[in-house]
Amino acid sequence: MRRGLGFVGLMLWLLAASAGELRWQGQLTQGGLIVGQASPGTRMELNGQPITVGPDGAFVFGFGRDAPPSGRWTILYPDGGREERALMIAQRQYDSQRLNGLPPDKVTPPPAVLERIRRENARLGDARRRDIPQAWFLSGFAWPVTGRISGVYGSQRILNGEPRQPHYGVDIAAQLGTPVRAPANGVVTLAEPDLYYTGATLIIDHGHRLSSTLMHLDQLDVRVGQQVRKGDIVATVGKSGRVTGPHLDWRMNWRDARIDPALLVPPM
Repeated sequence: MRRGLGFVGLMLWLLAASAGELRWQGQLTQGGLIVGQASPGTRMELNGQPITVGPDGAFVFGFGRDAPPSGRWTILYPDGGREERALMIAQRQYDSQRLNGLPPDKVTPPPAVLERIRRENARLGDARRRDIPQAWFLSGFAWPVTGRISGVYGSQRILNGEPRQPHYGVDIAAQLGTPVRAPANGVVTLAEPDLYYTGATLIIDHGHRLSSTLMHLDQLDVRVGQQVRKGDIVATVGKSGRVTGPHLDWRMNWRDARIDPALLVPPM
């Protein structure tokens, strides 16, 4: 693994890969993402589950917040060769915060909205399950907005003694109306103006079931099915949904694994 290239250099490096080579870049850590290029016709598995390898040999896979410390990467080459690689996944320590004495309705949603939340979660899941063959992720990634980091990946709050779901993205505080740009090439698979938790929300699919979710937006400037390029303006920063102030929450998924977006971009 060659970590010094960065994702822009990575793409040029991958495109220059010759036939018969396996090249990849990324961080073997919880929340990390691996992007690579193999010979066309190569097949792969991660822990026994198939990894999509495009017609050009491009592939991507990642590790969730609580990924175990080891994994198995199986590579089946076009000439019939087979390789098994043991992956050592670095374990991370996450911040936690305890808040006590909160009103119950600030901890658990009222029963009247639970059905709405279930419906909205189903729509989010459907948008993330699309399996698009294009390797748009080869464009590399950039911050969708710049500002003060107000929330980090993996952190968890304990409200009135009850552990809540960890925070799976990175929060960036910015002024209301600040343009939000596509972090990488892709296609819009969800554009919802008003979800209970996340407010105005976009999902951009980068191919191979890797996607970005942009939350708490104000204005949505793209529609479902629209292709976007890295750096295109897709929305503006808002304070919609369950938030206390304007900011962008940027999250990433590879299949069901929650990826840390901050690992894919240079320092802001």
